[in-house]
Amino acid sequence: MTDKPLANRIAVVTGASRGIGRAAALALAGQGAHVIALARTQGALEELDDEIRRAGGAATLVPVDLKDFDALDRLGAAIHERWGRLDILLGNAGLLGEIAPVTHVDQPVWDAVMAVNVTANWRLIRSLDPLLRASDAGRAIFVTSGAAHKCTAYWGPYSVSKAALEALVRTYANETLNTPIRAMLLNPGPLRTNMRRAAMPGEDPTTLRTPEDLALHIVRLASPAWTETGKIYDFPTDRLLTPQMPA
Repeated sequence: MTDKPLANRIAVVTGASRGIGRAAALALAGQGAHVIALARTQGALEELDDEIRRAGGAATLVPVDLKDFDALDRLGAAIHERWGRLDILLGNAGLLGEIAPVTHVDQPVWDAVMAVNVTANWRLIRSLDPLLRASDAGRAIFVTSGAAHKCTAYWGPYSVSKAALEALVRTYANETLNTPIRAMLLNPGPLRTNMRRAAMPGEDPTTLRTPEDLALHIVRLASPAWTETGKIYDFPTDRLLTPQMPA
């Protein structure tokens, strides 16, 4: 017997080799989940696997570029064949793109940001939805950003992509209201990550909270006990936010 809240749960984590994804993968595995870890870097995935195993957990490594959409379809088929269900999906991987005026953003940069931040998550939902429905408590969590609402100058690709992601996840939440699935957005706020360092090069990282600080809250959102759907969990304020509907 185990008292781990995620014992025997199956979890997919994207961007699992570093930052929020890595911390989340370790926390989910630490609470009993078998983690299917997706990232581009084989070596970093192997280091993650070593740490999970040292702590008594288990993982399956999937080196993949999320822009390989056919691979995401194959992922769903492989999970179905091995487990027949999926309990947790954490869509964490993201690209910052260029910090530049929207009129100066290069087309390949725009395309890459939209592919990873939006289209890959749609493809994951499309591929993994039947598996989440097969769970007794499917939990789909996607990392957003305050940039989706602030629309700060020069953050165009990232802001637009996160706004689109929020619309995608809220739509999915409404489409799964009468199922065991709960779909949530997660705003981590400023954390000590490589993406934050790239976006704010003059900032003192020691003033920021870490991905590990966030990870236990991800475990909470991923647990069968979580009941909310279609909302944003705002980590900086530890509050649930309900997106405003137009009048």
